Amino acid sequence: MKIVVLDGYVENPGDLSWDALGALGALTVYDRTDLHDEQAAIDRIGDAELVFTNKTPITRRVLEACPQIRFIGVLATGYNVVDTTFARERGIPVCNVPAYGTASVSQFSIALLLEVCHHVGHHSDSVRAGDWTRSKDWCYWDYPLIELEGKTIGIIGFGRIGQQEGRVAAALGMRVLACDGKPTDSGRQIAEYVSLEELYARADVITLHCNLTAENTGMINRDAISRMKDGVILINNARGQLIVEQDLADALNSGKVAAAGLDVVSTEPIRADNPLLGAKNCILTPHISWAPKESRQRIMDCSVENARAFLAGRPQNVVN
Repeated sequence: MKIVVLDGYVENPGDLSWDALGALGALTVYDRTDLHDEQAAIDRIGDAELVFTNKTPITRRVLEACPQIRFIGVLATGYNVVDTTFARERGIPVCNVPAYGTASVSQFSIALLLEVCHHVGHHSDSVRAGDWTRSKDWCYWDYPLIELEGKTIGIIGFGRIGQQEGRVAAALGMRVLACDGKPTDSGRQIAEYVSLEELYARADVITLHCNLTAENTGMINRDAISRMKDGVILINNARGQLIVEQDLADALNSGKVAAAGLDVVSTEPIRADNPLLGAKNCILTPHISWAPKESRQRIMDCSVENARAFLAGRPQNVVN
């Protein structure tokens, strides 16, 4: 049994172990495979039967060129890098990791919000640069400081991650609004479900935790922003394509949006010409909400269990 991991470094830069996966067969782990080179993926897969990928595309061409593939494991929740339709036609289950990041992603969303409110990193750097030593006053701040208690947060997408963020926001004294096509009893215990229009009108902070679909791509655009409160704060660590980035940059520069905290952008790694790089009051981080060691260990554990389940004839977490 040959097993190949096409891009294992981000999942495991050296602080985890591949041993449990290696116990299932002859394992080869590549740190990176060129995302734009189908032939590189084909060459590395070769005659492997079990293939794992994080962001390396497994396209129709790759599947046609590698007829020994019997199973595809995605080292993530999102599986758009795999041609799942063609894989299904060939009888190949595609299995993802559905719920590993609830704690880490919700925590990071709150971290982005708190950084917007306090700019802790900037003020620490300022102190080390000597600004406090030279200050004429006993303290100073370079950005407006924002207290969250009593403010309203609107969470778009109220599944596991959104609800966990809602619990934390409520603990901070915030009123919690939620917009989701499938309200649940657990959600109602945390938030008031409202329409998207009402959420835009009432929320002081808007966070995104929805899946990316054809219908909501670009949902945060000039028109949507015009219906939000002046001075709204926007947080996104879901998918970058939910936002029309030039429209958000314009709103940040005009002050309509007071600040944004973003862990995702439309093209990753971020392009040098992304308008958000030059926008005012925009915090950008490199898609790391998912990446604490504990979270990555859950990915590893679930991926191994997905492979074991397949080999036992009962595939789990199949997305196609």
